[in-house]
Amino acid sequence: MYYGSRASWNLRDNHMFETLKTLLNFHGSEAKAIVWAHNSHIGDAAATEMSARGEYNIGHLCREEFGNGAYSIGFGTHSGTVAAASDWDGPMEVKAVLPSLKQSYERLCHDTGRPQFMLPLRGRSAGEVRNRLAKPRLERAIGVIYRPETELASHYFQAVLPAQFDEYIWFDESRAVTPFATRELEGLPDTYPFGL
Repeated sequence: MYYGSRASWNLRDNHMFETLKTLLNFHGSEAKAIVWAHNSHIGDAAATEMSARGEYNIGHLCREEFGNGAYSIGFGTHSGTVAAASDWDGPMEVKAVLPSLKQSYERLCHDTGRPQFMLPLRGRSAGEVRNRLAKPRLERAIGVIYRPETELASHYFQAVLPAQFDEYIWFDESRAVTPFATRELEGLPDTYPFGL
């Protein structure tokens, strides 16, 4: 139930948002924060099909709470490798990322022929770019899980990129992250909602 329901998604992102607000309040009125999260969490869900399913995310909650004080940056790639699992609680694997689908924002970026770029989507200077990208398209989201064998159903969704992000950073070919060596920490309490 936890991994598959709308309520669990909303609970998790609401927890991230409440934690962010608590940290900002603790550090005072001049506090700023950087939140590093997957596109599906940090981009405004209202600009994606997530909203039609009743889902929201930390990006949407930040836009509602902080307005222009929030600045959301998305990342995209055409192909390469990614560190992900095949299933929840599965081991991390380095997997080949399939080339992006023809009708996606990722393919549009790939077709520019540029290996990497930053695309501002906020402000007056971004007006024409925003207008050209305002048509809903498929967008790929690869998170903890990557299932290339069901990529369209598992990892693509409809989105309006310039309404979702304030900036988009493109890497035509990605490389999987190399994790630091880790060890299990004993005795630390779980955080909400797991520590209930």
